[in-house]
Amino acid sequence: MRLGRTAVVMGGSVAGLCAAGALAPYFSQVLVLERDELPADAEHRRGVPQSKHPHFLLNSGRRAIGQLFPGFENDLVAGGGLHLMPSMDAAYLDGDGWSARKRSAMTMIYSSRILIERVLRDKVRRLANVSIREGVSANGLSTRDSTVTGVGLTTSTGEEHLDADFVVDAMGRGSSVSSWLMSAGWPTLETQTLDAKVTYTSRWYELPAQRPPSWWWQHLVIMPTRDKGEHPVEHEFLVNFFPIEDNRVIACMGSWGHPMPRTDDTFVEAACRVRAPLFAAAMDRCTPTSEVHLTRATGNVWRRYDRWGRAPQGLVFVGDSICAFNPFYAQGISSASLSALLLREHLARAERLDATFFSRFLTAQRKLLGVPWRLAMARDQGYACAVGTEKPAEWRRRVLATVSDPAFSFIVGAAREDPVIDLHFAKVFNLDESLGDMLGNPGVLARLVRHGIRSALGRRRVPFGFDPDAEPPATDYSSATATAAVR
Repeated sequence: MRLGRTAVVMGGSVAGLCAAGALAPYFSQVLVLERDELPADAEHRRGVPQSKHPHFLLNSGRRAIGQLFPGFENDLVAGGGLHLMPSMDAAYLDGDGWSARKRSAMTMIYSSRILIERVLRDKVRRLANVSIREGVSANGLSTRDSTVTGVGLTTSTGEEHLDADFVVDAMGRGSSVSSWLMSAGWPTLETQTLDAKVTYTSRWYELPAQRPPSWWWQHLVIMPTRDKGEHPVEHEFLVNFFPIEDNRVIACMGSWGHPMPRTDDTFVEAACRVRAPLFAAAMDRCTPTSEVHLTRATGNVWRRYDRWGRAPQGLVFVGDSICAFNPFYAQGISSASLSALLLREHLARAERLDATFFSRFLTAQRKLLGVPWRLAMARDQGYACAVGTEKPAEWRRRVLATVSDPAFSFIVGAAREDPVIDLHFAKVFNLDESLGDMLGNPGVLARLVRHGIRSALGRRRVPFGFDPDAEPPATDYSSATATAAVR
């Protein structure tokens, strides 16, 4: 059922492309406006500087995109994406040492951001009623009687105006839509913020044609130390050696509140001081193919349009334009695609696009975004360097700083031992379940208590804490927990 003639999507990145897929069945014409000239292949562009860093595609996100664009996952893998099980294919260093290798409930697809976008663009361009207009910038909205009715454009030849029955803001963190709306008479927008001063820096490498025999792993993760004693600042870095398509990896280091290396030489020097020598040794065996890329725009920002008593009709928001997260937590693409899928579900039930429709969508989106938002707050609120409206009282911050990392490691350790906890933890990590729902599950709580008792008695099934100065162990410990689910 068609709900209107023309829908306009402002922004042609992941959020905008997903929104176009959601709108296509319900409007005669969908027009995507993109400031950049889009590459035909998987290439970087000015409007997505974060494409030079690792991007995890969480299961909830890849399923949402697959529902919007059937065949997306197969096309991503055909383009070089890697379908891996992190617990078997990643060497993971947390706490005192390397974790054991074993099967788990979680799988992921690894690829670059630029490949994800290229596959999505290909899908969108196959939709007969969707077109992408490149090299244009939205410069304002037209409104009438609390309804958005069109979009102003700046093009290479001047100014234009587009009438629209429906508009989507997918312009990311830098969106000016809130300012345009306030200028049109809407009240000052409440915005929740928390910037934990995360900075991360990445460099791309080509893997050797022949991997060393000890490299059973494809992904390397080094978590920050919890040691409170004297140590190099690099021990507090979160480190990834992240596999992508075409036999390449992205070496990435990030931190909360510390300056990060900006040059090729200082990048290599810092890598030699992280708390496992394998990271620098692996980089040394690879061939660098890029310069160092640094990003500092990493604060959590939630623009609370849902708290306006009179939400604008004819306009919705997806992706970072409404809720942007600390990229360390890999929630952005999944949250954007889930919002687009939610939009499609509401359009499918709608008989008309009235005030009730937009109010109900914002209410449902608020619930959806609350899950990743609370996860981001649970960690970032513990950092003394954090600033913003959501910075907690100092006593609460100290409690969070003391509790959050050990609690996370305890749950990770329990997931290693217990397949039921592993399943729920995978759901939380992939935004399929809230942390509150997991911890409120009596069965999960009982198993967490049992894990604590077993750990205190030294009766763990799966070893951990392997020497961080040595190679991570290749032994598969899956059989140690194979029958734990029925005990």
